[in-house]
Amino acid sequence: MNNLLRLHQGVATLVEHDPWTLVREGEATVGALILPLAAWLLRRAERPEENHAVWLGPDDEVEGLRPWLAQIPLIAVDFPSFRDGRGYSQAYLLRSRLGWQGELRAIGDVLRDQLSLMRQCGFDSFAVREDKSAEDALKGLAGMSVLYGRSVIEPRPLFRRR
Repeated sequence: MNNLLRLHQGVATLVEHDPWTLVREGEATVGALILPLAAWLLRRAERPEENHAVWLGPDDEVEGLRPWLAQIPLIAVDFPSFRDGRGYSQAYLLRSRLGWQGELRAIGDVLRDQLSLMRQCGFDSFAVREDKSAEDALKGLAGMSVLYGRSVIEPRPLFRRR
């Protein structure tokens, strides 16, 4: 993926080489694939030995992944529009309720202004929209030094941290 940013120990960097290929509907490829949930479930039933990543659309339920969380190498959450906030809830549920510890990637219409909030919900990698500058987006992750409210990365509100 182009314009991929990843957090490592709280520091955001531009990823030079990403082994994963995002598969949208109808594309047939081989290698390390990020498949839509329906295709991932189908392929999992047909070839359980393959270990592909999965991406969730806004209408997909995260609870359905519970039986396979220990085997999934990466979960991506699709933002079809920057105005669609359901992916924030999916990320928060994956991290807080299901205890997902692996890579959680934001894909789709991902813009600089959203990155800090995405990080607070638990995302640790971001496929910034290809027509935007990844170097500029790095600044969006460095923009907030203090979190006032609760989040996945800091569950205590500011007044409890004093």
